[in-house]
Amino acid sequence: MDILTSLISPFFQHRRGNIEKYAEFSDLIQQKQLKKLLDKARHTEWGKKYDFKSIRSYQDYKERFPIQTYDDLKPYITRMVNGEKNVLWPSVVRWYARSSGTTNDKSKFIPVTDEILWRCHYKGGADCVALYLENNPKSGFFSKKGLILGGSHSPSALNAQAHQGDLSAVLLQNLNPLVNLVRVPKKKIILMDEWESKIKAIVDSTWNKDVNSLSGVPSWMLVLIRAILAKTGKEYLTEVWPNMEVFFHGGISFEPYRDRYKALIPSDNMHYMETYNASEGFFGIQSDLGDRSLLLMQDYGVFYEFIPLDEVDSDNPTVLPLHEVKKDINYAMIISTLGGLWRYQIGDTVRFTSLFPHKFVISGRTKHYINAFGEELMVDNADKAIALTNQQTGAEVKEYTAAPLFMLNKARGCHQWIIEFVKKPGSIEEYARLLDENLKRLNSDYEAKRYKNISLQPLEIVEAREGVFYEWLARKGKLGGQHKIPRLSNSRELLEELLGINRSASLT
Repeated sequence: MDILTSLISPFFQHRRGNIEKYAEFSDLIQQKQLKKLLDKARHTEWGKKYDFKSIRSYQDYKERFPIQTYDDLKPYITRMVNGEKNVLWPSVVRWYARSSGTTNDKSKFIPVTDEILWRCHYKGGADCVALYLENNPKSGFFSKKGLILGGSHSPSALNAQAHQGDLSAVLLQNLNPLVNLVRVPKKKIILMDEWESKIKAIVDSTWNKDVNSLSGVPSWMLVLIRAILAKTGKEYLTEVWPNMEVFFHGGISFEPYRDRYKALIPSDNMHYMETYNASEGFFGIQSDLGDRSLLLMQDYGVFYEFIPLDEVDSDNPTVLPLHEVKKDINYAMIISTLGGLWRYQIGDTVRFTSLFPHKFVISGRTKHYINAFGEELMVDNADKAIALTNQQTGAEVKEYTAAPLFMLNKARGCHQWIIEFVKKPGSIEEYARLLDENLKRLNSDYEAKRYKNISLQPLEIVEAREGVFYEWLARKGKLGGQHKIPRLSNSRELLEELLGINRSASLT
């Protein structure tokens, strides 16, 4: 460990001690989070509506307060965006994190209150460093520069009262200026909105700096790394930045990219540390570099509840507090937060790998989706895009499914669709182009990742022969009205099965 890092490291000791208490005092910590949330918001519109001041226990809270979705909260968030205070949270909320939309919207806007900004998101960032230093005591983390690659939507005004942007942009906009002493590139570059110019500016301003840490989404960071190598004419990132030691990553699964990173950064001193920092809050950190599970962060002003995934759509689902969950069960996560989200169904599913302390893996979403490149493409987006494209081309679709196709040698990929048409379009190529354009219109994250083909290539369509999907259902024993074709998946398992049936059908 270098002198500067050894001087700064002790300041993180206190947090490491607090985090160790998760194992023994989980229930107590979570009860305190709930009490603080209710006390803080007791005089808001919702605090009065649900009589927060009379809630004495978790059971009271659970029985009185319904599970919420974004669509349930949208009318209240809209009022907050327009400057109202004491709606879901006491203060006027000036910042909103923009993320992929719900059923009715291209984008949704998550309130980023001052409290959740500092006591959750930034606290999570500091704890990442604390846990990393504990895992790597020989680190020279503070002696070099850290490169942060932000999102695709730079901060901009929603109206005179509020601003919005990707969560990363909101965090960088409000970051303590002292952090800029150890971070590259400059804030004006990282907050650029035009991705092609942004990548070039980052490369030009950082290739000759001494960078030892990276933070960002794996797919986009891989694009940047390849641009750095192209600029310098080097084969490995360690030839450009020989002191490289850690990549803090999140947003999408790292597994499809892991081997490519190891090939580009061939160093035994390189570490990879996953985080779970969503627009709604900072929830998990990989606390052990030898264990890919994430430690659930319990004292960030977030109260957690969990619904077994197979009960999510039931009228009266089982809802469990943290201390009652079990290992190896997929749960939909419900959160109440310092951001004014109350019993909010975030849409992610988790599976606990250990208890006390609680560690988990992100197992997916409550609905089928594709999020291989940070696009968060939901089934509703896909269904609407198919319908629009059918209208534009006169085609009729019987069945379809889609999954990602990775081209890691090019640091990018695409979505591959297999579609069985009842009425074929005049041109499959034109249908694919229009489908791609409609997905961009419906999903802002897909639109961002498709920008100039930097991360996500145009989608591909394989035309299915008649009866391919029927045969797949028959082979699975799933013929019947209650069984449906999964529309989207991060896994290629279903798609490969269908492609295999399609190829065999073409030979008969």
